[in-house]
Amino acid sequence: MVVVAAVVAAVTGAGAANAAPPSKPIPNSSPSWLAHGKNLGAASPNAHVSVRVYLAPNGGLAALQAAAKSASSSHQFLTPAQYHAQFDTKASTVSDVSSWLSGAGLQVKGVAGQRYLEVTGSVAAANKAFGVTIANFSHDGLSVQAPTGPATAPDSVASAIIAVSGLDTTVSIVEPRTQKPSPPSAGFRNAPVCSHWYGDQSPTTLPTPDGTALPRFNGATLPYAPCGYTGPQLRNAYESGAAAGLDGRGVTVAITDAYASPTIEADANRYATDTGDKPFTKGQLTQSLPRTFTQVNSNSSPRQCNASGWYGEETLDVEAVHAMAPAANIRYYAGASCQDSDLLDTFSRINDEGVATIVTNSWGGVGDMVKTPLLLAYETAFLQGAVEGISYAFSTGDSGDEAAALGSPQTDYPASDPFVTGVGGTSTAITPAGVIGETGWQTTKYSLANGAWAQSVPFLYGGGGGYSSNFAEPDYQLSAGIHSPNGGRALPDVSMDADPTTGMLVGQTQSFPGGAAYDTYRIGGTSLASPLFAGMTALKIQASGHGLGLLNPTIYADHSGFHDVTGAGIDAGNIRVDFVNGVDASNGYTYSVRSFNTANTSLSVGSGWDSETGWGSARAGWLAPAP
Repeated sequence: MVVVAAVVAAVTGAGAANAAPPSKPIPNSSPSWLAHGKNLGAASPNAHVSVRVYLAPNGGLAALQAAAKSASSSHQFLTPAQYHAQFDTKASTVSDVSSWLSGAGLQVKGVAGQRYLEVTGSVAAANKAFGVTIANFSHDGLSVQAPTGPATAPDSVASAIIAVSGLDTTVSIVEPRTQKPSPPSAGFRNAPVCSHWYGDQSPTTLPTPDGTALPRFNGATLPYAPCGYTGPQLRNAYESGAAAGLDGRGVTVAITDAYASPTIEADANRYATDTGDKPFTKGQLTQSLPRTFTQVNSNSSPRQCNASGWYGEETLDVEAVHAMAPAANIRYYAGASCQDSDLLDTFSRINDEGVATIVTNSWGGVGDMVKTPLLLAYETAFLQGAVEGISYAFSTGDSGDEAAALGSPQTDYPASDPFVTGVGGTSTAITPAGVIGETGWQTTKYSLANGAWAQSVPFLYGGGGGYSSNFAEPDYQLSAGIHSPNGGRALPDVSMDADPTTGMLVGQTQSFPGGAAYDTYRIGGTSLASPLFAGMTALKIQASGHGLGLLNPTIYADHSGFHDVTGAGIDAGNIRVDFVNGVDASNGYTYSVRSFNTANTSLSVGSGWDSETGWGSARAGWLAPAP
């Protein structure tokens, strides 16, 4: 892969000494799927267009990047009001952009917080304004309207525009990073044939009346998978040795997802109580919700958000953060849908409220070679957060290096942005003594057939990692001696438990055949890793007495607070026993071995930073106060 050239110069005016063309391309505005889309002919000039035109911060992205780095180093942060006073796009610039759009025949419906303009009009007006030809296309089973090439803006306003979305009507969605072994809208229960701590149940027979012998796996007797780790178990594993009194008190952790579970507080409180933790106190768990929620589901697009499928993601995130930081406040910010523009809006609410100091995001797009048009708008949000002392963490994905799904190794976005912390996954053996074994999460599945284990899925799932093709390798990685093979940003930065085989027990109200009911199940994915890390970071923020802003420069300069994951002290895999119907034993059980770190991908575990686990998993050393 070749690293895409930096686009900052395009939005800061670098190179202005050269003769400038009358118009400039808008970054990432050419549909990434054009090479395999079918052009069905020009769209009707009278067809409708609805777009957002995103504006660069005052001074450009380069100035905002420098401010974010400086603030994170000095811990001298701006309030939201101070940020807006310094970095909001100037009113005169907004006026110039509005005049350009209106002059082409488009209607500017409003300006959202000096961040973007809402614009509507006809295809003919959009073609004139953006210098494009909008056509009808079919691609990937979709029927859409899109430009045949990059959009442009006049040289007089081009430096003020970092993104435009909506010219391409392809629904751009993000997905949760949860690995739940059933359709997300259906109820699920784990079979109660499992280990209460890692390895405390090593069977020799199947859990059937006749006690059929259980075959060994490559000559070894493997244990049953854990039933699901609870808050006390996870804190014992990761936070043992932390300073007394560190529980997240006084810190607010923000969580973003799409939609909002109607039973979240009741579920989280019951789960905490049942597993030995305290429920939320009044006002400890709050929500910031949009005015309305929307489903993404139309005749022209099979893509849909499935609101109920996001409820499990929110449940995991809330319960995982509470497990690691029981006294921290949690504020949940819901996106109106799973479209990335709606998730981007949650960051505006977080940054402008200025309540949270660490944000966990357990979702993302698949592969970063396919660039979202909102790439620089996202980065602006991360940088605003950093200037205000807010840290952003993202799950790196559950498809390993993405080669099995996309044909070539790729990292996932937004985790690959250099201004967020990408949290990868491990397979983790936790006993009363703490973590006794840990390796990278990359799973091959073996099924029981004719009295023997046979490989059934060579690559089932695994923590995301590798090297970005969107972003050049940042200075903090180069300074740490990490030199990626393609010159791109390396992932992950850190990692935490994520393997569904060694995952967390969560409690959620679900839809079962007899009706809605609360129950528990084990769950994993880097959706688990990110909130675990965010919860621990809340303790570090508590110890420091202030927000931290960008975390990666600190992590790469001194990673002594992280356990180097090398693959020692853990079995070849665990035995999973599941209900055939996912609910009860009425249809019997199904058996499988889920291996640890044996799937054939380009990722690997080793000493120091590695492409499966980064610097490893956080321990008590990470909780030491920052100066």
